[in-house]
Amino acid sequence: MNRSFNRLTVRTLGLAVVAAVLGTSSLANAATPEPVKSDSGELPKIDLAIYPPEISLTTASDFQSFVAVLRRDDGVTEDITEQVRWSVVNDKLAKIDGHLLRPVADGETTLRGRFSGTTVDVKVTVAKAETHPPVSFIKDVMPTLTRAGCNTGSCHGAARGKDGFNLSLFGFDPNGDYQRITREIGVRRINLAVPSESLLLKKSVGSVPHTGGKLFDVDSDYYQTMHSWLEAGAPKDAADALPPAVTSVAIYPPQVVLEGEGAKQRMVAVATYADGTTRDLSRLATFSTNDASVAPIDQDGVATAGSRGEAFVMARFDTHTVGSQVLTLPADLKYIAPEPQPSSYVDELVDKKLNQLRLVPSGQCTDEEFIRRATIDITGLLPTEEELNLFVNDVAPDKREALIDRLLERKEFSEIWAMKFAQLLMIKSTNQVSKKSALLYANWLTDQFARNVPINEMVHDLLTSTGGTFGEPATNFYEIERDTLKTAENVAQVFMGIRTQCAQCHNHPFDRWTMDDYYGFAAFFSQVGRKQAEDYREKIVYNRFSGETKHLVTKQNVPPKFLGGDAPDTKGKDRREVLAEWLVAGDNPFFSTSIANRVWAHFMGSGLVDPVDDIRVSNPPSNPELFDRLGEKLVEYNYDFRKLVRDICTSRAYGRSTKTNDSNTHDTRNYAHATIRRVPAESLLDCICQVTESPEKFSGLPLGSRAVQISDGATSNYFLTTFGRSPRATVCECEATTDPSLSQALHLLNGSSVHNKIVRGGLIKRWMNDEKLDPDAILDRIYRRALSRDPSAEERDAVKVLLAEEGAQPQAVMEDVFWAVLNGREFVFNH
Repeated sequence: MNRSFNRLTVRTLGLAVVAAVLGTSSLANAATPEPVKSDSGELPKIDLAIYPPEISLTTASDFQSFVAVLRRDDGVTEDITEQVRWSVVNDKLAKIDGHLLRPVADGETTLRGRFSGTTVDVKVTVAKAETHPPVSFIKDVMPTLTRAGCNTGSCHGAARGKDGFNLSLFGFDPNGDYQRITREIGVRRINLAVPSESLLLKKSVGSVPHTGGKLFDVDSDYYQTMHSWLEAGAPKDAADALPPAVTSVAIYPPQVVLEGEGAKQRMVAVATYADGTTRDLSRLATFSTNDASVAPIDQDGVATAGSRGEAFVMARFDTHTVGSQVLTLPADLKYIAPEPQPSSYVDELVDKKLNQLRLVPSGQCTDEEFIRRATIDITGLLPTEEELNLFVNDVAPDKREALIDRLLERKEFSEIWAMKFAQLLMIKSTNQVSKKSALLYANWLTDQFARNVPINEMVHDLLTSTGGTFGEPATNFYEIERDTLKTAENVAQVFMGIRTQCAQCHNHPFDRWTMDDYYGFAAFFSQVGRKQAEDYREKIVYNRFSGETKHLVTKQNVPPKFLGGDAPDTKGKDRREVLAEWLVAGDNPFFSTSIANRVWAHFMGSGLVDPVDDIRVSNPPSNPELFDRLGEKLVEYNYDFRKLVRDICTSRAYGRSTKTNDSNTHDTRNYAHATIRRVPAESLLDCICQVTESPEKFSGLPLGSRAVQISDGATSNYFLTTFGRSPRATVCECEATTDPSLSQALHLLNGSSVHNKIVRGGLIKRWMNDEKLDPDAILDRIYRRALSRDPSAEERDAVKVLLAEEGAQPQAVMEDVFWAVLNGREFVFNH
């Protein structure tokens, strides 16, 4: 019995009961001590859950594993399956076999678990208890091969197979696999006369040399399944009697908080089929973890606490992958939760997660830090000296909220987001897209944001656009990318954050998307037509009402099908219209959360799902509740972009300091402190121009235009390229990078961008000669303009030393100081 359980029993049962609990047997049916009542006469509350919440047993060979989980009042969970007293209300219908429930006779009964005076009942339904179904190749043999690892990419599921034997990756082509297993190399691979002599079995149990080694034992369920199938003549499932498809998979418990290294939790996975039946997957699902150092999981589904942190354990079966969040905490961790404060939904859910992880959040940043951070994030510019003075000296308690409101009304906010989406939509002139088309397309996008058009309407109009690329600029979406499959991939990645590319050749290895999903989604764009307009630079995009997408394996036409949804009726309709209506609908599970996640990442430094365009089961959100809530809020606001930004920027989470404490130093995904972020390339150049009052000249744009206003992605300069401006070659968010590099540092130090702008702007000369400011006052202006703060005493003293040197020229010294400030990390980074 672990130490955390001892502490729990002390709190909930009383010292008198502890001795009784420690003296009982750990067997499932051991007597459970009666709880001691509190002084008020009430029984202590026990938060006990049994999973799965319902059990369905169909046929004599069916079974279902179960687990009991106790959640302590501090949120820590414990697997107490061994301490619970189990019983079946009507033991003539089902029986308990260790951690399994097996059928006896048809009917309905209850699995009952009792612990410390608390009783939890689980409904049990038994059907066809006397029926022994034959082994199915698709339903039984294929899952066995997958569980054994035979069809993984490192084994026979590789593109060229292994050792002369090829299987489809994770079983995406059962018909092809059946052909290869039963028809290749004569009787060696399968031996129907003597099934045990089949090479398929002998290699699996290691009785003959096998590159993959021994996979299972002769007395295992896996061997029995394979042997029974061979013994029955290796039948193929009849085309008119195929087994029902798996419609969903669930993993329990949905969240686990383990305390102390070595603490364990057994996971239970259950599949639901199209006919309503269920199946225990404890012996068939493939279990994995996204962080083995935090929570490794074995193939029996037992997760073990490792180092402190957060991980997701996953179960894969058929085409479905599901995950459960596992938080691990050190034993006896001293933690005092911060005092509750008035909270928005953002802070409520961020703080809830921090409390689960026992992370103490950093305090709020200074007013100087806040105005600089918010102004750069929202407008891509620095606050002016006047704006800084007004904000710092404002005594209103809601001045931060008022600042956010003012910034959101500025046109620069629209330009920032128009630029970000122009990157995702790859707006630039090419041999295929004329400069005029690119300009009109970018102007259309900027106008949408400037007029605060709801983003669902914007996306709907974009996907359904028809007409000339000059007259209807949104049609350039279909001119930039003409390949049907790539267009579908881009729509999924940009507007749903889903990368479907893997499913073009095989079922997605880390998500639920299949080849059927991929080609079904692509079919929505198979009827997009293009023709030449009168102007040779313009194309006309229209709906042809003809054209299909063929499946790579079956070679058959695939009807349009929503990702994760149904196949709609598109006869006589523009398929894009049908897709767009589904995509931007309020109940679409992908669109609003994906857009909200992109917004969150812009302001918080990382997405709740990160990368933001790689949303999948095996890359889950760090805060699932907040991820869903942000999407819900965007829908609630009728997709008003600004309202969601306001929610984020007025939260305490956004306003936290970058300074860390002992508990949150290593936190990177839970927003316990603010993240130091390099200013994006366009905004950084605009800030340099602003602070030096020396505008940049871009090709095709008037002097004074800002970098974020560049409409054509083909227009750039050395500074923007060096600092990670997106080349707009793909829709990947990663194309615009803020990663620091040596070339950036060298460019700032040796390049002409900063030095020439300081000289050309002439601010130091003007301040000295025209405004008669002394060096100390000039130093104040430099720091307040560039860093939104006053220089420290040490910084003042350093400048005085430079000025006191023999032959020092005040103007040259202050220009050098200006140059040094603009080259410093504090200027280049938002913090």
